[in-house]
Amino acid sequence: MKMTIKLTSFCAAVFGLFSLQAQAQSDAAQANNPLADIKAFNIQNYHIGKFTGLGNATGNQFVLRYAQPVSLGDTNWLIRASLPYNSFPLGTGGSDAEGIGDFDIFAAYQIDTGNPAVSFAIGPQVVAPTATDSRLGNDQWQLGLANVYFNAESPVFQYGYLLTWRGGVGDTNGRDRVNLGAFQPFAFYQLGNGYYTGGAPIWTYNFANDNYSVPLGLRFGKVTKRGDTVYNFFVEPQYSVFDKGDGLPKWQIYMALNMQFQ
Repeated sequence: MKMTIKLTSFCAAVFGLFSLQAQAQSDAAQANNPLADIKAFNIQNYHIGKFTGLGNATGNQFVLRYAQPVSLGDTNWLIRASLPYNSFPLGTGGSDAEGIGDFDIFAAYQIDTGNPAVSFAIGPQVVAPTATDSRLGNDQWQLGLANVYFNAESPVFQYGYLLTWRGGVGDTNGRDRVNLGAFQPFAFYQLGNGYYTGGAPIWTYNFANDNYSVPLGLRFGKVTKRGDTVYNFFVEPQYSVFDKGDGLPKWQIYMALNMQFQ
């Protein structure tokens, strides 16, 4: 009887250990999923060490982002809102313009893929002209589309993309009408114990003036869980390998603390 009890306790302990390890792997795999079906709050910062065509000027963009899953009838949506605080140079030798930028929000309808590890969503995007200085935003309302894909079938390697397009609508206040596309590929490789590497640079193309930026990045991050919150901290230096036009980031350091509330 004692042997049976000890064996049962040992099996339970082993099963519990494997369950914890499996949960930790799941947390790490989903930590960078922009379509994770949980609330998330992100604190992000881009330190721009050099712009194209602006000499030695530097800049910074600090972003607060909140994501909330919403169910409407039989449909599932993810609402994601972002508000930046920008500090951008006005030109070579000029002072910086600093303040709140344009508010961005999209609602992505989550399509049932039949596989809980694969997420796919598409929906409308709205950008409001909330910039405190017209030089920190586009000074016009914008409407567009957002499409997101994320594949976490493997506990070791996850990948996907975020594709957006937006265009200016209504009064542009004398500015060029916005017509901007962005593609953000992402790939992450789990190193174990919550550590991971990969990258998620944002490639942009301006249909209005044919300017573009194609950076590459290398991320090093750590995912850990405390209570019901999954913390994801990372640093990702990025360098533009192809670009055209002035005022685009040539190199920057992307840092963030992303929190998911389970």
